Amino acid sequence: MSENKLNKIQKKLLDLLVKNHDESLTIREMQHSLGASSTSVIFRHLNNLEKKGFLKRNPNNPRDYLVFAQEPEKKIAWLNLYGLAQCGYNGMLLDSRPIDKIPIATKLLSFPSSKAFLVKAKGDSMSPRIIDGDLVIAKITSDVPNGSIIICVNNEETLIKKIQKDNNSIILLSLNPSYAPFLAADDFRIVGEVKGIISKEG
Repeated sequence: MSENKLNKIQKKLLDLLVKNHDESLTIREMQHSLGASSTSVIFRHLNNLEKKGFLKRNPNNPRDYLVFAQEPEKKIAWLNLYGLAQCGYNGMLLDSRPIDKIPIATKLLSFPSSKAFLVKAKGDSMSPRIIDGDLVIAKITSDVPNGSIIICVNNEETLIKKIQKDNNSIILLSLNPSYAPFLAADDFRIVGEVKGIISKEG
């Protein structure tokens, strides 16, 4: 039997998760929907779905999970690595040629690896959280919550900054207090949201 083959209960559970993706179910609701004898049965099958790559869960929130219904996500993904000095032909970082491809365990990501990319941090404006040479894991998106750490293009330069939306203004902040906040330029565009950091310190 293939290690990724699902048994009957796992298939039903996966279908249930897909059907209710917009309003995630609790473990108890999953138990009742499937007629399982206990929540521990559901936990066991969720763990198996996760091991087989069909599910990714947030360990801090049981209702926060991603479902890979068509095929399991691979255990290792090769992510494009970009340098912050680069910018593509139309001013977007992701249109640039990657400087490398880095293997990352997909279990480290809280979102599909197809939406992930890496940038190599430059300078100390985001220290102490992000320091020069760190690899920053980001999710491709242009829509982020206020206060997020983002990868953006501003004045034809690619930056890592904290975004603050204030009425009709967008302010870009550094975490290092030595650097003053500044208003976003006319060409400001969000490339991605920072989701993790791989420290060069190891």
